[in-house]
Amino acid sequence: MGTPTPTDAELEILRVLWARGASTVREVHEAISAIKDVGYTTVLKQMQVMHRKRLLARSDRFRSHVYQPVQSQDKMQRQLASAILQQAFGGSARQLLQSALAGRSVNPQELSEIRALLDEYERKRR
Repeated sequence: MGTPTPTDAELEILRVLWARGASTVREVHEAISAIKDVGYTTVLKQMQVMHRKRLLARSDRFRSHVYQPVQSQDKMQRQLASAILQQAFGGSARQLLQSALAGRSVNPQELSEIRALLDEYERKRR
């Protein structure tokens, strides 16, 4: 069984933990509540569920539980991108990229970085 796909609220918690490192519920709550109104018990419950789903690891060594993501940000992003690629675009990377760029302004630097990534990908495949 693979890692479950996190919900939007779970991704928000994961982003805090990826940025901060291992943290208590209180620390995660403080980071999220600085952006939006959310209760401590809501964050606590979400993190407990995430632990049961094996999205978070929990250390019981301290008085307060300390949580950290089971997967790195990079690995989780690849997993999510792969799922979206398959579910929404039938596995077509071209359609994914076309949809991602359609209807939005992309600055020249970002386009240059995308071209460089594609060039690097092509070099690695040879």
